[in-house]
Amino acid sequence: MKRWYHPLLASLLLLSVAAGCGQAPGTQSQQSTASAGSDASDSSELTVYTALEDDQIKSYLESFKQRHPETKINIVRDSTGVITAKLLAEKENPQADVIWGVAATSLLVLDQQGMLEGYSPKGIERVSTEFKDTQEPAHWVGIDAWETAFAVNTTELAKQNLPIPQSYEDLIKPEYKGMITMPNPASSGTGYLTVSALLQLKGEQEGWAYLAKLHENMAVYTHSGSKPAKMAASGEYPIGISFGYRAIAEKQKGAPVEVVFPQEGSGWDVEANALVKKQTIKPAAKEFLDWAISDEAMKAYNKNFAIVSVEGITSQLPEGYTVDPLQQLIKNDLKKSAASRDKVLAEWEKRFNTKSEPSK
Repeated sequence: MKRWYHPLLASLLLLSVAAGCGQAPGTQSQQSTASAGSDASDSSELTVYTALEDDQIKSYLESFKQRHPETKINIVRDSTGVITAKLLAEKENPQADVIWGVAATSLLVLDQQGMLEGYSPKGIERVSTEFKDTQEPAHWVGIDAWETAFAVNTTELAKQNLPIPQSYEDLIKPEYKGMITMPNPASSGTGYLTVSALLQLKGEQEGWAYLAKLHENMAVYTHSGSKPAKMAASGEYPIGISFGYRAIAEKQKGAPVEVVFPQEGSGWDVEANALVKKQTIKPAAKEFLDWAISDEAMKAYNKNFAIVSVEGITSQLPEGYTVDPLQQLIKNDLKKSAASRDKVLAEWEKRFNTKSEPSK
């Protein structure tokens, strides 16, 4: 099995999963405003595009509002694929000031299009090398990593006298036909990191052959990375390919869910931030990116994610993890994953999109 590990990340933050947070289903953009009262004369306003989950956004922004009460934040939130497509569509007339918590593989695609402005936020030297751009100034900076996990409803499988799948290979056994859901990689970052991981683990030819077998057992591809875990928790479909935090959160809410990290290793990506290149760069946009890698922000991310980009916040193995999450990650080439994204998604949609749920 391939595993990804680096000494710099030996003491990366490990989360203590406390409470679930829901990712809105569907692919409609959701816009909300977070602001603190101040005089309009000295207020500034930022439009922030994000793929972070709704409940996370509210709690994360608390410390920013305390630090910058004069700044009004307009949040535009959707799944990774939709946010990426929206940014690309707006290339000639960018609407966002800042990108916050979007897959690094998507930001690499945007950077290839010349859409990101270089900026190294204050404290970037604290961010581990694998979590930030190598350019100077940096064009993107990561905040956390998330990884593939299965959410398995033990009650539903027990009714059919079926074992809990422990590996990707288990998922293609005929007894699980029609029982599995996973995210569509074109709309979900979790879906793409899982497909990309399988292609890297198995190679192109064997990887696509595996995905075809998995497709035979698939009930539906969702447009949300967290939805398969929620569907497994409710018993709608007993096996959901999702991500670690969401599966653990469903279990902690009382669902009869077993959280499985595949034996072959988990695909992963980095949630990252960037400054959008546009005619006018607001000072508040740089202040937001400074805050977004501060200790306060990192501690907030750490409540939801097993791995964050600044080491030293905590060294405890997070509740719900049966293995060290760092040791669980595959060796992952983020640049290769970004470069092949369009080709992989086109091929995936040609082969498998017939089982995707309708877009909303």
